[in-house]
Amino acid sequence: MARFIKAKKEAIGISPDAILFRGEKKSDYIRLRVLDFDLEKLDEFEVKNVCETIRFDNSTTTSWLNIDGLHDEKIMEEISLGFKLDSLIVPEVLNTHARPKIQEYDNCICISVKMLQYNGVDDQITAENLVLIIKENLLISFQEKEGDVFEPIRKRLRKNKKRIRSSASDYLAFALLDVVIDNYIYIISRIGEKIESLDEELISKPSNSTLEAINKYKGEIIYIRKAIKPCLEMIMSLVKLDSELMNENIGIHLKELQSNINQANDLLDSYREILSNQLNMFHTNVSNQLNAILKFLTIFSVIFIPLTFIAGIYGTNFDNIPELHYKYSYFIMWGVILVIAISMIIYFKRKKWF
Repeated sequence: MARFIKAKKEAIGISPDAILFRGEKKSDYIRLRVLDFDLEKLDEFEVKNVCETIRFDNSTTTSWLNIDGLHDEKIMEEISLGFKLDSLIVPEVLNTHARPKIQEYDNCICISVKMLQYNGVDDQITAENLVLIIKENLLISFQEKEGDVFEPIRKRLRKNKKRIRSSASDYLAFALLDVVIDNYIYIISRIGEKIESLDEELISKPSNSTLEAINKYKGEIIYIRKAIKPCLEMIMSLVKLDSELMNENIGIHLKELQSNINQANDLLDSYREILSNQLNMFHTNVSNQLNAILKFLTIFSVIFIPLTFIAGIYGTNFDNIPELHYKYSYFIMWGVILVIAISMIIYFKRKKWF
């Protein structure tokens, strides 16, 4: 299955506000988890239906509703109606192959971004769509499947870290985006270690497996770039966003996000360039090896051309060859052959042709 474009024919012509799941089912069930907190207390629990979460829309505390699994269109419609979301938001959530972006609505901000996971066994990157909806004192996050990538944020909330416990939903959204972008940098560094290890192999003994590895990592870097480039644009738009849902003091944190995504982008460009150089080095080494083989074969052929000429003359079937009946003709012929061969070898060595 294609990793870059996964469009379905059935989705062609569907209304933009149609609540239709357009991704791949990655979870067997939908899980609804709530974290409700302020400086004094924190409540963490799992709910069975959307109705139990609607009360957090107008809460004086800060609430985080996390939804794992997106395939149940009925639940998604309940979320859209219960939280009074714009009719275009939930269809965007259900289109998991959509490009990362940010969109401001009347009562919320919707952020779409790609989360990356790294499989160290086969060195392959997989992507998951993450959507954050920032409302006043409420953050709703949509994930395609259950995972532990945001567990560090939950631990910070449980340990009563004052900054995050005293902040609103905008800071919580920043914290989640920060985890996503830090994970970009981590994954790029892991792939980068593998890429840099190819240098020694290229110098010592390049092989077909080396070429396969270079091409494989090029594909993974391109796949990462598919997530990072739109995220870079989204973060820049978020920094410039002027919304009542974003506190004034969040600006410095958004600048930190911008710095981190720029770092990830710079690392990505660096490794793309390293892979291009490695590919050029591989082809250069292969060409040098081929040239060395051709040089050897050419010299070998040149040495034997005069020897073949001599053997050809004395192999002709004529009676009147002056040296034919001479007692030492055979040994003289071999002497001439050896003198010519040794002289040519010495000449080639002096010229440093081999």
